[in-house]
Amino acid sequence: MAKIDKISTCILDLPTIRGHVLSMATMVQQSIVLVEIKFSDGSVGLGEGTTIGGLSYGAESPESIQSAIDTYMTPLLLGRDGDNINAAMCQIDRAVCGNSIARCAVETALWDGLGKRQNMSVAQLFGGVVHRAMPVAWTLASGNSSTDIEEAQEMIEIGRHNIFKLKIGKGSVRQDIAHVAAITHAVGDRASIRVDVNQAWSLTDARWGIAGLEDIGVDLVEQPVVGTAVAALRSLTNNHKIAIMADEALQGPQTALACVDAADVFAIKIAQSGGLQRAREVISIAQAGGVGLYAGTMLEAGVGTAAALQLFATVPDLAWGGELFGPLLFTDEILQTPIEYRDFCVHLPDGHGIGATLDQDKVAFYQRGRSAKV
Repeated sequence: MAKIDKISTCILDLPTIRGHVLSMATMVQQSIVLVEIKFSDGSVGLGEGTTIGGLSYGAESPESIQSAIDTYMTPLLLGRDGDNINAAMCQIDRAVCGNSIARCAVETALWDGLGKRQNMSVAQLFGGVVHRAMPVAWTLASGNSSTDIEEAQEMIEIGRHNIFKLKIGKGSVRQDIAHVAAITHAVGDRASIRVDVNQAWSLTDARWGIAGLEDIGVDLVEQPVVGTAVAALRSLTNNHKIAIMADEALQGPQTALACVDAADVFAIKIAQSGGLQRAREVISIAQAGGVGLYAGTMLEAGVGTAAALQLFATVPDLAWGGELFGPLLFTDEILQTPIEYRDFCVHLPDGHGIGATLDQDKVAFYQRGRSAKV
C-alpha cells in the first residue's frame, strides 16, 4: 500500500500567444494550479486545476482552487491509502461541497500516481485505449476577422487544425453573424466552422442568431444561452437544424442527466465534471441518451490536457472530435516532452500514469511568487 505522504500546490501564470477574446473576458495569460502528491513508496502523481478567465467564467478561481486543496482536501488525505482512489474521493465528497476543478486536480494526481506504480497508463486503468489520436479543433478568438482568417488558413496549410471554433457573443448578434460569415466564406469547404457563445445570448437573440448561423453553414453552436436555462436550450435544440452543444450547463452527472434531451452534443470537460471518474459518468449518460460527444477544454496546460487525453482515448465514438489544444495557446511549454499535434489530430502521450513529466525549470520560472518549486 502506498500512503499519501505529502500534497503540494503552486500557481503558474502562463502568457498566451495572443489575446484570447471571450464573451466575458479577454485572456492574455492563463493561471493554472499544479498539484503534486508524494506517496510513501517514492512515487509521485501530478494533477492540474485550471479555469477560464478566473471568476468571470465560473465559481472557482486559481486562488480558490489552491486554497480548497491546501486547506480542506489535503488534511483529509494525508496518511490515506493512495491506491484506493474511490475511498479518497468519497472522503472529499463528505467534507467538501462544490469545487469541481480542485477535486479534479487532486483526483488526477491520484490516478497518475496509481498508474505509475502499476506501470500502466491511466487509459489502461479506465479500460484500455481504443484510439491514440483524435481530431482537434482550434479556437479563433483574436476578436478580429482578418487575423482569424489568416490564422485559420495557416493552420489548414500546416496540417494542424481543420476544425475551428469561433468565440462570439461579445458584440451584437448582427456583428457576430458578419464576423462568422467572413471566416466561413474564407475557409470554404476546407474546414468545419463552429461557434461558442459562452452563454452570452438571451433566448430571443439566440433564435435570431442561430437562424443566421444556419444560413451561413455553421456546423454547431455551443452554449448559446446561460447554462441554467435548460428549457431554453431544449427549445433551441428542438427548433433548429444546426447542432446545439451544451457546455456550461454540464456540471457533473446530475446536470448531464437533466440535459440529455436538451442538446445534440455534450462538451465533456474533466475539470467541470469534477474529475476523470465523474467525466466518465457524464460520457456514459450521453452515450445512453444518444447525445454526441466532444472533448472539451478549460484551456489546461500539459498536465490537464494529458489527463483528459487519457480518458478520451478510451471512448470509441467522439463524433464531434474535441478541442484539447490548451498547450498550444501558451508562449512556452511546461512539459519535458510536449503533447504532439499533427495531421489535424492530437495524439495520446506515451508513458505510465497520464504520460506527463514536468520541466521543473519552466515550472520555477512561471511560478507565481517564485518562492518554492512544486
